[in-house]
Amino acid sequence: MKDRHKRTGTAAQTVLTAEIAVVGALALALLATNIPSLMREMKIWRIAGGLRAGHRYP
Repeated sequence: MKDRHKRTGTAAQTVLTAEIAVVGALALALLATNIPSLMREMKIWRIAGGLRAGHRYP
């Protein structure tokens, strides 16, 4: 008889996939919590002259 159970991966592959999902979710949460700070920094950078400021602000 044919084996009706199809193995898609080993236990190590399953654990690795779960770890990648957890790390990705944590990175996304960290980015989402820092968006207001990043927006404020971008505004300050634009007020200071952005790329045009050159060497004026070390």
